Amino acid sequence: MDNIDRALVNELQDGLPVCRRPFDALSARLGISVTEVTERVDRMLGDKVLSRFGPMFNAERLGGALTLCAMQVPEADFERVAEAVNAFPEVAHNYAREHDLNMWFVLATECQERIAEVVADIETGTGCRVYDMPKCDEFYIGLRLPV
Repeated sequence: MDNIDRALVNELQDGLPVCRRPFDALSARLGISVTEVTERVDRMLGDKVLSRFGPMFNAERLGGALTLCAMQVPEADFERVAEAVNAFPEVAHNYAREHDLNMWFVLATECQERIAEVVADIETGTGCRVYDMPKCDEFYIGLRLPV
């Protein structure tokens, strides 16, 4: 990543502006063309620097469901399992942690019943147990990870 990539990732963490042409506003703030913005995002997605680029919806307000999941994955198998988990469109994000439960991800589904189905499919596909930890309360902390 160069300085422009870093600035782009930092800008994207704050969300795109709500306007008719959000990429125009973003490119103006960064001092690069809209084409360069989209090419850089595409490249970072292709290089897996970014895991996803898209809107974040409040699934519960739309009638869906969310849950936090964790797995204990053998280190030698971590990449294979991460790829299998990330192949599920219901997986919002996935990250490694230094803990016995070393893989954590969020599932967002169209209905509550689908959570159990996806958890079972992930367990079958990976051979690893999924610990399903639905939230009791929600707190907004405004997490931002400057790069």
